[in-house]
Amino acid sequence: MEAFKTLNGIVAPVDRVNVDTDAIIPKQFLKRIERTGFGQFLFYEWRFDEQGNVNPNFEPNKARYQGASILISRANFGCGSSREHAPWAIMDYGFKCVIAPSYADIFYNNCFKNGILPIKLSEEQVEDLFQRTAAHDGYRLNVDLENKTITDDYGLHIDFDLDEHRRQFLLQGLDDIGLTLQHEDKISLYEQQIAKKALV
Repeated sequence: MEAFKTLNGIVAPVDRVNVDTDAIIPKQFLKRIERTGFGQFLFYEWRFDEQGNVNPNFEPNKARYQGASILISRANFGCGSSREHAPWAIMDYGFKCVIAPSYADIFYNNCFKNGILPIKLSEEQVEDLFQRTAAHDGYRLNVDLENKTITDDYGLHIDFDLDEHRRQFLLQGLDDIGLTLQHEDKISLYEQQIAKKALV
């Protein structure tokens, strides 16, 4: 997994509360067996109409948000079923950071396991980000995970909180497997001891 230290990226808004995982990646697209390729289906029923045409009224479809790597949304983001495909789709589309007032627990945990930084801010701070995003074409944020700060080119400075264990997960680019492999020497020693006992 790629390490996350700092990110300077365009911000795209999804101004909705209770964005559930079926909206993030609809169930009909869960048949793929790889983790990749889900980005094309992200927010599918909002991004496209019934004929498969791009919906110009869905904010992230607008030209000013193309290439965005930071997603902002409202409370309870990622609620609904516990499908890990949701962060897969977000990452595959190009978003590396999500900012919202609150998240569903399982989605929140799955983000860290897939290299996405989910940041929790107050309702007022998130509203300010929506206003700033609307006011400036190609609005960008600087996200510094090492110092736990968010800044922009217009005087914004926000400190955010994050569990240190999760922060280290992202800073070092570790998923659960990578964390386990940090103890590979101890695991190998244990396996050798078990193999010797089996021969006795």
